[in-house]
Amino acid sequence: MTLAPPLARTAPAASASGSPDAEGVWEAPEHYSLAATCFPLQRGDGDPAFARHPAGLWTSFRTPDGPVSLLVTHAGRELRARAWGEGAPSAVASAPALLGLTDAWEAFDADPFHATLPPLVREARRRNPGLRLPATGRVVDALVPTILEQKVTTLEARRAYRYLMRRFGSPAPGAGRIAPAGLVVAPSAAEWLRVPSWEWHRAGVGPQRSATVMRALQSASALERLAAKSAADAAAALQSIPGIGVWTAAEVTQRTHADPDSISVGDYHLAKFVGFALTGERTDDSGMIKLLEPWRGQRQRVVRMLYLAGVRAPRFGPRMTVQDHRGH
Repeated sequence: MTLAPPLARTAPAASASGSPDAEGVWEAPEHYSLAATCFPLQRGDGDPAFARHPAGLWTSFRTPDGPVSLLVTHAGRELRARAWGEGAPSAVASAPALLGLTDAWEAFDADPFHATLPPLVREARRRNPGLRLPATGRVVDALVPTILEQKVTTLEARRAYRYLMRRFGSPAPGAGRIAPAGLVVAPSAAEWLRVPSWEWHRAGVGPQRSATVMRALQSASALERLAAKSAADAAAALQSIPGIGVWTAAEVTQRTHADPDSISVGDYHLAKFVGFALTGERTDDSGMIKLLEPWRGQRQRVVRMLYLAGVRAPRFGPRMTVQDHRGH
């Protein structure tokens, strides 16, 4: 695969004419899937930092140089990233990793490793050759919503995240003119730290999770430097913060580092799902780790393929209760 150098142009802000402030074009891998690659980055269909586009997607985020609205489109073998805002050049420079173009599947796909995979994993990979693992390099952006997902349902966590994003985020560059109306840039670390306790309460975020966010973001600059470290080192550093364990660290590095091996140990459903998919029987975290051990180094890829295989594990035990603290 050839990564063409991005076609860059810089300007201080999004222009009324709609011309991007920076642009990059790359050759997409054969059978590349933009939707499958970027799926883990979006926190549900209502994530205010994402919006649909007929040929791709919009997203917005902060860069070291400022906020950006980024439009990514995929047509044939061409991937194009167009960016507006002060952070446009930085966003285009990071786009190949964001789009999974720096993620390599050669070791996974090559024999003899590929031959060791269960048939349903091999078949899922055959049917999904365009999946890549994205790497955003934005630790704070990944960490905050992941903390909100600790020990609650996905529905509850995403509802809280939407509320906080819309309440304390900023309009994306060109929102309503160039970018879709309602596209939002997540709060900066300093802005997250200024969210008052009653707003966390209104969002349905309990004091334990909000305190973990506040504690973690006291060292926001150090957190962002973790993007330059290995996934293992970044995960270890994250787990040194009280309130952040192996599950949270894994969920973060999967998104920030395209970590091909991290497993979300402690997930409410994952161990049961993996056990059923591989053996037909439920298992716990210890059992899941043992089952995935033969593919160490590629275990996250295996898990992604198991999900794409269409396995539907039976429900085990009661469902987690959705709690609503907003009116209390």
